[in-house]
Amino acid sequence: MRAIRLLFPAVLLLLGGRIFAQFSPAARPYVEYLSRATHPDYRYDAGEEAFIRIDALCGGRPAEGITVYASSGMDMMAADRQDTLIFKEGTAMVPVGTSAVPGFRYCTFRFEAGGKSFKETVKVAFSPEKIAPTAILPDDFDAFWTRAVREAAAAPLEPQITPLPKYSTDQVDVSLVRLNVGPGGRSMYGYLTIPKDGRKHPVLFCPPGAGANRISPTTFYSERGYIYFNVCIHDGLNPEAPDDEFARQRTVADNYTSSGIDDPGTFYYRSVYAGCVRCVDFLCTLPQWDGRNVGVTGGSQGGALTVVTAALSDKVTFAAAFYPALCDVCGFLYGRAGGWPKYFRQDPGKGWEREKNTLSYYDVVNFGRRVKCPLYLSYGYADDTCSPTSVTALRNAVTAPLTVDVTPNSAHWRYMETNDRALAWQTRQMR
Repeated sequence: MRAIRLLFPAVLLLLGGRIFAQFSPAARPYVEYLSRATHPDYRYDAGEEAFIRIDALCGGRPAEGITVYASSGMDMMAADRQDTLIFKEGTAMVPVGTSAVPGFRYCTFRFEAGGKSFKETVKVAFSPEKIAPTAILPDDFDAFWTRAVREAAAAPLEPQITPLPKYSTDQVDVSLVRLNVGPGGRSMYGYLTIPKDGRKHPVLFCPPGAGANRISPTTFYSERGYIYFNVCIHDGLNPEAPDDEFARQRTVADNYTSSGIDDPGTFYYRSVYAGCVRCVDFLCTLPQWDGRNVGVTGGSQGGALTVVTAALSDKVTFAAAFYPALCDVCGFLYGRAGGWPKYFRQDPGKGWEREKNTLSYYDVVNFGRRVKCPLYLSYGYADDTCSPTSVTALRNAVTAPLTVDVTPNSAHWRYMETNDRALAWQTRQMR
């Protein structure tokens, strides 16, 4: 009996190993596919026919006889063609169509294989270097923003800096900062991180993406030698407030993207744009600043505010913007994709003359025309939030030294490798 008791665990172990081997998880998915444009840069000449090639394997064998359903159209517009294709020897060639004018077309395809559904949107460019902005530049654009920035600067910053040991590390000090950034006590809160090495460092300002959510501190940039400041743009919204208080405070941002849009002087973003300039002013008062290098970086709405801040502040020496919003925002009035927040997409025929006039003072394309410092611009063609049409219109308007990093298959996100390239680019800008 004792021998049996000793043998029993060994038998269980052996059987368990066999069962595990029998039901071990696969090291790779049963269905694998890769989609790409037939031109490696996803660029076609206007009038040229474009195609998406899909290569698929099912259990390592080329897909065969599987149906692909595809719809295509101009960027962010209704589909103007439908296609049905069959995988043959593992490949399906999906027609995207063409565009007689410079712009982008999308192709959304779907298929089922191995009991699963697969869906993807790919966009291709047609003569993108010829996409001209629809944004109108007001005659008094510079005077308008000179006045707005001057009014904001008339309010003393009065920074309130509260150390936050709970976020700090042995390498980085983290603090909560409250700044007056405009008339009437308008304020912004943000997290300031500073290396603890006692040396002088470049400053890097990071405006936020869209919404009125809590921002969080990060020590990433300060661990790499930057004084870093990321902020919430909404008046008095304290990221350290208790949940109920934060919920009450965030109501200041209700419908903010259209608040006051009837008049350039009352539009919500007026105090936001000017406030971002004041954040840079604050960073340049810090004793730890190296006195030379001032950067701005952000994505989406933060990408838009990056370009705006670089244009409005002569202190900024480099800027890195990722898929910026608020570019060529009146595009839908001209029958093509506009930038986030997609003004006029639902009712482009209404006219919108007052709104169109206001937005001409806030369109990031018009700020891009005035950027003087080196600019790093990164975006993906598959973006359905900040359309590639709108971002390319910005790209074509910039006359400052410009580094463009396009990953055609990315959407409203970016690869870590893109972040690495941007950080290396920033390092090369140091004076």
